[in-house]
Amino acid sequence: MAEAEFSVIDSLAEIEPAQWQALAGDNPTLSYTFLHALHETACAAPRTGWSPRYLVLYRDGVLCAAMPLYLKDHSRGEYVFDHAWADAFHRHGVPYYPKLLSAVPFTPVTGSRLLARSAEDRALLARAAVQVAQQLETSSLHILFPDEQDKQALEDAGYMLREGVQFHWENQDYADFDAFLASMKMEKRKKIRQDRRRVQDAGIHFEHLAGSAITDEVLRFFYQCYVSTYEAHYSHPYLSLAFFQRLLAQAPDSLMMVLARRGDEPVAVALNLVGGNVMYGRYWGTQAFISGLHFETCYVQSIEYCIQHGIARFEGGAQGVHKMSRGLVPTPTWSAHWVADERFAEAIGNFLAQETAAMDEYIDELSDHIPFKAG
Repeated sequence: MAEAEFSVIDSLAEIEPAQWQALAGDNPTLSYTFLHALHETACAAPRTGWSPRYLVLYRDGVLCAAMPLYLKDHSRGEYVFDHAWADAFHRHGVPYYPKLLSAVPFTPVTGSRLLARSAEDRALLARAAVQVAQQLETSSLHILFPDEQDKQALEDAGYMLREGVQFHWENQDYADFDAFLASMKMEKRKKIRQDRRRVQDAGIHFEHLAGSAITDEVLRFFYQCYVSTYEAHYSHPYLSLAFFQRLLAQAPDSLMMVLARRGDEPVAVALNLVGGNVMYGRYWGTQAFISGLHFETCYVQSIEYCIQHGIARFEGGAQGVHKMSRGLVPTPTWSAHWVADERFAEAIGNFLAQETAAMDEYIDELSDHIPFKAG
């Protein structure tokens, strides 16, 4: 095997897109187009506190492994909360930022973070990332939402693991939406039907728009709703209209929208990402409050679309135990952490051991209340 050549780069433009894509596979959030759009539209860029430091491994000019890495001076847009850790560092007079982060910015979707052609290169990448963190003199290194292969490689490399939970829907080869409803407990099935009827009675009908069927006009309406959702929570959106326009232009097949209309007027919209036989619920917004509209637009319509198109899984995004009543079930997620200061590493390790035990109990408790019939 040729000798591995590691380097750290600050732009995906330095990588041939086809070589990156050969590693990234079919997860739309890891695609060259998605990540490069985040950078080129300055959504994830040094001025927003996301400075790319991608770790790449070449052999004989071939990209054999890569890792999306960012030098960060804050913890926003991550969905794995380490504010208490940062506060503890601050109280002891130790800087927590900058830190090194491996993640897809603003995207709590599980996927590979150690993109590699072999298990050996995956292990090399996990260890090399620690060396990069040390060379950059960061306080810590955090890998968010790694897949199962990465999780094992990171644990073997000595990272501390942290467990979380999301809510995902699994397609049990349902013949149609009625077959899905028939699999649910009576009270849950009844609630979904009542909510659907309430939305219909409000004069709402839905369109499923995929790829090139999404017009610029619809995209602009979506963005207006997206911004208003953040404003309702006194916050600012992470992503720009230019980012979504670029994604639609360069990777239309990765987008699917649920558009709610009352007559000809658009009222609400949800945007999903699609790839690898999985649909990822990402963003939603509305121009009017209608009882049940949020659940119908974001979850029920997306599940119905997955059944119609044979998509195996729908991931409903971060948080939200309320999603269980719509057929999404608790699913563990993970992050991995390396901390340079041994004192803090020991304290965080002890905290994670307790937190993981509590999370396991929580997931077990949630699993006792899944909305489906026994057997």
